[in-house]
This record gives sequence, C-alpha cells and structure tokens, in this order.
Amino acid sequence: MKFKSVFDIIGPVMIGPSSSHTAGAARIGRVARDLFGKQPTWAKIHLYGSFAETYKGHGTDIAIIGGLLDYDTFDERIKTAFEDAEKAGLTFEFIPETAHTEHPNTARIVIGDGHQEMSLVGISIGGGKIEITELNGFPLRLSGNLAAILVVHEDRSGCIANVANCLAKYDINIGHMEVSRKEKGNMALMIIEVDQNVETHILEEIGALPNITQVTRIAD
Repeated sequence: MKFKSVFDIIGPVMIGPSSSHTAGAARIGRVARDLFGKQPTWAKIHLYGSFAETYKGHGTDIAIIGGLLDYDTFDERIKTAFEDAEKAGLTFEFIPETAHTEHPNTARIVIGDGHQEMSLVGISIGGGKIEITELNGFPLRLSGNLAAILVVHEDRSGCIANVANCLAKYDINIGHMEVSRKEKGNMALMIIEVDQNVETHILEEIGALPNITQVTRIAD
C-alpha cells in the first residue's frame, strides 16, 4: 500500500493544481538538490509519460525548478521559480521524451555546476509522494519522506555492518535500507532512511570508516 492515511491520498499543502504533477515534481527537484549538496548552475530535465504531455499546463516545469531552488511544495515562490532561477544563475532545459517508462510520471534530472555532474530518476506516485529510482546509474528506492543518508563505498565485506553499528551507537533507528552496486567488488551505494536527522559529527564518523568514499545527508 502506498497510502497510509486520508492525508496521503489528498496530498500535501502545495502550490499548483496537482499533487502528482506539481507537489511530487517539486519534491523530486528538491531531493535532487539535496543529493547534489549545493545550488546547481544548470539543469536538463527529461520528462516521460504524463509529465511530458502536460508539464506546462500542470506546473510540473516550475515545480521542478522550484525544487532545485530548495522551495518546498507549499512555498509561494514556486510561482516565480523561472524568474528566481535566472537571478540565481540557474539555466535549465526541459526535454519531453517519447520513450516508454514503467511509471507515467517520470523525470530524469541531470544537474551540474561546472565542477561536478549528477543524474537522478524520480517518479511521482500520487498524493505528492515520490520515489527516486536511480542515482548516477545506481538503481535504488528512496521515498524522500524520511531523513536519509547516502553512503558511497567500496563493495567490501563489513561496510554495511560498520555503518549500521555506528548509527546504533547513537540510537538512530533505520526505517528502510537498500544497497545497490554496478559490479561485484566495485563501488556500491547504501540508501538508509532513518527516523531522525543525522548530526554532522555522526556523518563524519561514518565517513572515516574503512572503505567509505562519500556520505551525504538528506533532511526530511
């Protein structure tokens, strides 16, 4: 079941006409910014299915840009996201695609700032809820509804246990966890959704563990 209450079905407080096409789109954009860790200077947004067909009329375009500017679903500034992006030095391009995807409300967001680049695939599953299904080629499932940390690490035994033990030491409860890899013995990615935000000193402690390459926090 995707929905747990009537409020999940109705959707969040939001700007725009559609929880799926507007609120969900804003959340996808905001998670992309969180994962990137800073304001991107350019974005290419590939839209699929219903997103591609109705993105202008339903405000999907301004919602994604608003999310990339760190605006929440209820932020009135979403209405002026295009103008605000220009002021912030963020250039963007929307690319409607005809390729079939598993979900009709799918966006692939590619962002960068001249120093680094990141790609992300997100779907809006209804009621303002989203799932992130791919990050830089890694398959994953991230809801965006809980605080989360992403840990890039070498595919070695003990990495998962070390990170879990570090969180347990600080009484941080794991709500959902997934691990994916592109190749055996190469780089891997942990997605850990937790019940509270993880403080910076804990992230630093995780980052100092053996075979850990990068640790990123996403606030709820």
